[in-house]
Amino acid sequence: MSILYDRHSVAVIGGGPAGLMAAEALVQHGVQVDVYDAMPSVGRKFLMAGKGGMNITHSEPLDRFLTRYGKRSAQIAPLVERFAPDALRAWTSELGVDTFVGSSGRVFPTDMKAAPLLRAWLHRLRESGVRFHMRHKWVGWDTPSGRARHALRLLTPGGEQVLHADAVILALGGGSWPRLGSDASWVPLLTERNIPVTPLTPSNCGFDADWTEPFRERFAGQPVKAVAIVVTDTDSQVLRRQGEFVITTTGIEGSLVYALSAAIRERVLADGAAVIRLDLAPGLSHERVIDEVVRPRGSRSMSSHLQSRIGIAGVKLGLLHECLSKKDFFDIERVAYAIKALPLRLVRARPIEEAISSAGGVPFEALDSHLMIRELPGVFCAGEMLDWEAPTGGYLLTACFASGLAAGLGALNHLASVGR
Repeated sequence: MSILYDRHSVAVIGGGPAGLMAAEALVQHGVQVDVYDAMPSVGRKFLMAGKGGMNITHSEPLDRFLTRYGKRSAQIAPLVERFAPDALRAWTSELGVDTFVGSSGRVFPTDMKAAPLLRAWLHRLRESGVRFHMRHKWVGWDTPSGRARHALRLLTPGGEQVLHADAVILALGGGSWPRLGSDASWVPLLTERNIPVTPLTPSNCGFDADWTEPFRERFAGQPVKAVAIVVTDTDSQVLRRQGEFVITTTGIEGSLVYALSAAIRERVLADGAAVIRLDLAPGLSHERVIDEVVRPRGSRSMSSHLQSRIGIAGVKLGLLHECLSKKDFFDIERVAYAIKALPLRLVRARPIEEAISSAGGVPFEALDSHLMIRELPGVFCAGEMLDWEAPTGGYLLTACFASGLAAGLGALNHLASVGR
């Protein structure tokens, strides 16, 4: 096999986890691999994601793991099953980076950092023969589609150049964090070739709530802990998650919001706004809350009463004041109901530039089972530029790694089928 592939070259456009994994799959079989990236160095978004602790995957059972990809679970499943979380952990171990499972089930490198993993990986890739070309931005094709070899136009420090390759893997990311390279400039390059692209939208993002100025000034930046969010998605499914989020100057963000961001975003797009319900006392039943709230409060204020009976104080008390009318706040039955199901109206998602990831991209229907674009034989897609999304917690990175591997192996299969 190595003799066959020695005669072929593959261009990988994009140096994130998906592109690097594709390069590794190819170079192991004797292919000459060149990685091109518009930024001065590769893996910039990967490094940024690791600043708060490199969450590389998740330890939950695979059948539950795969449900995290929502409507695209069926398409992501075969990719992840080929490179499952356990295999990913074994791969990091081969690079000299051990991992551990945190209390939440998330998997982290023992030092919690992304940089050592990336350094070890790049060293291995270079030693294997992968060549890296920085500040090389793909700006389109130089020849019509359908030719045996692909001619790619690249903007480089030395001016525009044309690259010829036997196969191409596009791993250019989505539309989030454009300052790190994922600027979605590839979208018109595909649409001009009549390749469908589902519009990119923010995922794992915050939402605006149009706070009043007093609430914003007092509570922006404060976490809301031990809380649950309930939202009804556009398929009428009621979703509930428990955790914590943060009040921002414009609305809400944080891990609990991100876990439900797809459902909230789609509800905003469908209705112009989304009304979520906050359970401010998820550890207490509705009946228990009513029992405590209806107890005589004597000379105490309602705020003091709520704090002493069920621990509603600070930002949670502020949310009740913000979302209830003054009349409702002093209605015992209404306030008891609101503590378990406080309606909060979210009016828009934060811009895609602020989002952790993006939804939309090249739909799987435009690809074959090897992630090759049907209308562009020899051109493959991987990573976040595919049309899928997942919450934070290791699911994003796992699918990026897995799709990169699938695209790399797909390119090998293509090269074997077409010969030289």
